Amino acid sequence: MSRYTGPMYKKSRHLGFSLLETGKELVKKPYGPGQHGNDRRRGKASEYKLQLMEKQKVRLMYGVNEKQFRLTFEKAAKMKGIQGENFLKLLESRLDNVVYRMGIATTRRAARQVVNHGHITVNGKKVDIPSYQVKPGDVIAVKESSKDHKAILESLEKVNKTASYVEFDKKKLSGTYVRMPERSELPADIKESMIVEFYNK
Repeated sequence: MSRYTGPMYKKSRHLGFSLLETGKELVKKPYGPGQHGNDRRRGKASEYKLQLMEKQKVRLMYGVNEKQFRLTFEKAAKMKGIQGENFLKLLESRLDNVVYRMGIATTRRAARQVVNHGHITVNGKKVDIPSYQVKPGDVIAVKESSKDHKAILESLEKVNKTASYVEFDKKKLSGTYVRMPERSELPADIKESMIVEFYNK
């Protein structure tokens, strides 16, 4: 399955989850899209459907295609610790996500575009692969020739604070991925254990 590029508000309403982590998508219409989106007479969802929806929720939130999602899940299985938590930590360590967490872009989709267009360096070298795995201690910066990029500067103006596991200097347009996040620092309404159950059937 390819990466979803359609409207995120519609998907958020379908899943009942804010994919943009702002909650704005569900304020006016906290129910599914379409003619029957607000129909409360629907039957109880099966266990398989709930697991599938949880998988889709996380996949769409991080903006990865099915193959990337599965490969990341398999990589998490080889790490020490709890597989589901490791899986989320690996997704958070993607370069596009770290760029988003630093405030260089307002959404993950915009962060992926910033990386794709070659505006970002990792440890002084240009990296244009959004799925690049950033390691704790890596320095992520806006490329020298891109420091007056309008969209990047506008995004940084809107940011009040960054995630606690990244540091970013707005003047230097450079920051560090300090550490992998703790599970408590990630969205509480993600049920990663259901994704583990889905793939381990």
